[in-house]
Amino acid sequence: MTQIKYSRRLFGLTIRQNAHPDMRRLRRQAGEPALHGNKFWKSSCLMMDYLKKNPLKKGTRVLDLGCGWGLGGIFCAKHFQADVTGLDADPSVFPFVEYHAELNGVQVKTWRCRYERVTRVDLANFDVLIGTDICFWDQLENPLYNLTRRALQSGVRKVILADPGRSPFLRLGARAQERLGADFIDWAVTRPMKASGCLLIAGGDL
Repeated sequence: MTQIKYSRRLFGLTIRQNAHPDMRRLRRQAGEPALHGNKFWKSSCLMMDYLKKNPLKKGTRVLDLGCGWGLGGIFCAKHFQADVTGLDADPSVFPFVEYHAELNGVQVKTWRCRYERVTRVDLANFDVLIGTDICFWDQLENPLYNLTRRALQSGVRKVILADPGRSPFLRLGARAQERLGADFIDWAVTRPMKASGCLLIAGGDL
């Protein structure tokens, strides 16, 4: 991890830390995100490492679920020229998404929506769904399971979710394994940042 003052470099991305003046300015303008989209979450490293080893095809249409700062989607846009949309129920995260996208020389669309309101018609516009640290409450398990099932039924090729291993995510992973034929695997990285957890991978080859 290359440290510049209030910045870090991870998997080819420049990421600002909360103490950076730009982050403080965005919080003053947009307000504090209400649904935990307020910082870089370590499970993003698990997602980026997996995608680095299992790259997407150029131009893949990616929906970044519960995007927060949108770093997983920005990684896809930068490294695979993916067509990325960041979805979040909290619109106060979108200035942080747009800031980091511009900082890393890419464009990312944003979409304010809750998981349960994403329809099969919506999902037909995407090839891959990704999500990091998005199953942190018990009540999120059902919406995310149902969204994953709808996605596969709608022609989405792959759903990839990462988490440090919270109980709701473990239940989601076991359920997706049993009913959707998903893989649920441990994953860890030591560089550029130490992180460990689980990946849920549903769907076939890209």
